[in-house]
Amino acid sequence: MDARFAPEEPPEFASPSEVEEQHSGMGHLGTEAWRVLRIQTEFVDGFGMLADLGRAVSVFGSARTKPGSAEYRIGERVGQALAEAGYAVITGGGPGAMEAANKGARDAGGQSVGVGIKLPFESGLNPYVDRGITFRYFFARKTMFVKYAQGFIVLPGGIGTLDELFEALTLVQTGKVTHFPVVLIGRDYWSGLVDWVRDVVIAQGKASPADLDLIRITDDVDEAVRIIRDADLECSKLEAEARADKAAAEGRAAGGSIAT
Repeated sequence: MDARFAPEEPPEFASPSEVEEQHSGMGHLGTEAWRVLRIQTEFVDGFGMLADLGRAVSVFGSARTKPGSAEYRIGERVGQALAEAGYAVITGGGPGAMEAANKGARDAGGQSVGVGIKLPFESGLNPYVDRGITFRYFFARKTMFVKYAQGFIVLPGGIGTLDELFEALTLVQTGKVTHFPVVLIGRDYWSGLVDWVRDVVIAQGKASPADLDLIRITDDVDEAVRIIRDADLECSKLEAEARADKAAAEGRAAGGSIAT
C-alpha cells in the first residue's frame, strides 16, 4: 500500500470514539476500510516472504534474556541444533532469546527468520536475521509463526511468550493445525506452570488430562530437536500414506468409470 495515501491509524483496537478523534473528517468506516487493506497487505507480504522457506521450527522466548547468560547460550544452541537438523528457525526477530536462536541458526549455516512486531519499546529486528519482516498486527504475525512451522520450541519468557505458547497449544488442541509438538526447554522454569495446569486447571475440569500430552518439557536441547524431528517424520509418513490412499481410490474410481 502506498503510504502517501494511507491515513495514520489509531491504536490497533481503537474504539469508534478514538478513531473519530484522530480522523474527525474521515469517519469511522473510512478509516476501517484502510485498516482492512493494511491487514491484507501484511498477510500478502508475510506469505510472499515465507512461501519458499521449507521446513521450519518457531522458537519463542523472552526479549529480556541477557547476551552471555546461560539462557542465551541455550537459545544459541537451539538455533544451531535446529539448523544442523535441516530446519529454518523462525523467531519474533527481537533481542534476547529470539536473537540467540537466530544467531545460533546463522552461525550453523541455517536459515534465520525474524517475524517482528512494531512496538514502542523495541528497536526492530536483531542483526542475526537473514530473512525478516515487521508487522503492525499481532494476529497477522502469529499466523506466520504457525503456518510455516513443523513444531514449536519455547524458551523461558514472559507474557508475550506465554501468549505464543498458549496460542500454539490452542491451535493444536482444537485441530486447527497439524498435531505439531510443543517443547518447553527449562524444567525449573516451566514445571510450576505445568503443575498448575495439571493440579488446578485439569483437576477442576477446565481442561482434559490429554491436553497435557501436547506439552513436552526437557532441559536437553538435543532431546527437544529429536522430539521435533521424530514428530515431523511421523507426520510426513502419514501424509504420504494419505496421498497414496487417495491416489489408489481415484484410480479405482477411474477404472470403474471406464468399465461402466
